[in-house]
Amino acid sequence: MKEYDVIAFGTGSAMNIISEVLRINPNLKVAVIENGPVGGICLTRGCIPSKMILYPAKLLAEIRRAKEFGINADIKGVDFEQIMESAYEDIMEESAMIERGIGSHPNIDLYRTTGTFVGEYTVDVGGELIRGEKILLCTGSRPLIPPIKGLKEAGYVTSDDFFAKVRKLPKSVAVIGGGFIGLELGFFLASMGSKVTIIEMLPRVAYAEEPEISQLLEKELSRMMSIYTNYKVVEVEKRGGEKILHAEHVKTGESLTINAEEILVAAGRASNSDITKPEKTGVKTDKRGWIITNEYLETTKENIWACGDANGKYLFKHKANYESIVVLNNAFLGRREKVDYHAVPHAIFTHPEVGSVGMLQSEAEKKYGKDNILVGYYKYENTAMGQAMKVKDYFVKVIVKRDDYKILGAHIIGPQASILIQEVINLMYTHDQSAIPIYRGMHIHPALSEVVERAFYSIQPVE
Repeated sequence: MKEYDVIAFGTGSAMNIISEVLRINPNLKVAVIENGPVGGICLTRGCIPSKMILYPAKLLAEIRRAKEFGINADIKGVDFEQIMESAYEDIMEESAMIERGIGSHPNIDLYRTTGTFVGEYTVDVGGELIRGEKILLCTGSRPLIPPIKGLKEAGYVTSDDFFAKVRKLPKSVAVIGGGFIGLELGFFLASMGSKVTIIEMLPRVAYAEEPEISQLLEKELSRMMSIYTNYKVVEVEKRGGEKILHAEHVKTGESLTINAEEILVAAGRASNSDITKPEKTGVKTDKRGWIITNEYLETTKENIWACGDANGKYLFKHKANYESIVVLNNAFLGRREKVDYHAVPHAIFTHPEVGSVGMLQSEAEKKYGKDNILVGYYKYENTAMGQAMKVKDYFVKVIVKRDDYKILGAHIIGPQASILIQEVINLMYTHDQSAIPIYRGMHIHPALSEVVERAFYSIQPVE
């Protein structure tokens, strides 16, 4: 049995830790386990390739608006295969480069297989047993496949195989799930010319957003696709070249039938603990399989830490990178650092974009009371740049504490939302998390950032 100082599951954010640890102590012996493309979910089948294909989709959306500005522009064609090939080739080239780098390190053994715990600190890697003094569980997640009758037999794609498999634009696509992934890939496919139908069992798409944001997002995306909320797919069958989805309204039981050439399952993410079996080394998981960690990202087993998707909290790459720093400090540098999730941001890269950080208004009211918070709204169209862009209905919403102007949350829907939200995010990481610098700082006129400034100037009591 090979003995290691550190065993790391995954080649995503785990490598942030390993590279720094080996820089500090080059003599450590490290095992890295990866059963997918090297580089992690974000690089190889998530954030990065999806943005590579969403950018041309957004260009198309802007070109289609050109007539509003007196510009006559025609789209003569879209090379769907080239867009998909380009994104896939770029990420695979980077993945190969990372794999070569890991494989060439004299103190790293890369195991290109699934690691499964068989005992305390002991892992089976393709029939070989290895043991680690310290273990990093950065095991990621995988697409959640709902138990729908006939789905497996009919066939489907997920975000995991979308970039590797899809080269021909399907004439029609049924998307099961109206969260981040379903909306982004659905928007992309619809922009390319596919007839897209999204089926979401919750009352709204993007259900984690402020209600008024998810409602406006649904309204805007409905211009290019069909969206059914409160419907659950109960059965799928294949007839010839088509797949027929049978859905039922979750409240009324009303039936809905959708025909599509392809099915994209985007119903959420699932833990990989059923594969890695961390319970065999004494690591506890919750009822959904997510690894239980404390505020220091320690698991229930000494000298084993978990970060990223593995603990089931905020499944974003930037959050995984942040947690990798916390694990590095706690596991290797002797610094006791607690995780802080008060301002975990995210964005939805559709057209329009959504950017969000911190509490929803309902959460702020529950924690502090309606009388103790202030809420501000401002529309893009009421700024000079918003007027120039001819946008309608998009807005910024901010929530602050009434007594000290501490920023509790901010939510944006509209152009460049993922960029505009950063001004608020950075302030939420200052010592007092105050909105005062927004009032004191100059905002370039007439830049789009004025919409954020004016949202804070418009704050008022909830009532």
